[in-house]
Amino acid sequence: MVGIFLVDDNAMMRSHLRALLEMQDEWVVVGEAEEGRRAIEKWDENAPHLTVIDFAMPEMDGLEAARQLSLQHPGAPILMVTIDPSQQLEQEAQKAGVKGLFAKADLKSIFAAVAALLKGKTYFHLAPVGA
Repeated sequence: MVGIFLVDDNAMMRSHLRALLEMQDEWVVVGEAEEGRRAIEKWDENAPHLTVIDFAMPEMDGLEAARQLSLQHPGAPILMVTIDPSQQLEQEAQKAGVKGLFAKADLKSIFAAVAALLKGKTYFHLAPVGA
């Protein structure tokens, strides 16, 4: 089984992501957090194979959380989701250690994104605005 950790401040979005991810028999959500600081605190106790993290969150955003997680756990795959993808965010995310990014408007991309990251690849897909 592949353990996935979800980080998003919106409980409904976490629930939706969980439902999508767990459609795959070999994927299971092992933990959740509502913001970056809490994600860092809970990450070790969940020992996930992959982390799916929202960009825009209160307290600590996804970029800062990704930076800290990447420093503490080099090589741990982090997949970022965002409402407003951009080239600038993609570049900042890569610098922070994020291995993949896609738009929340294109949630079906989560299957290809997770599969790519689990194979050690990257996945950056910036869907057109309004797509």
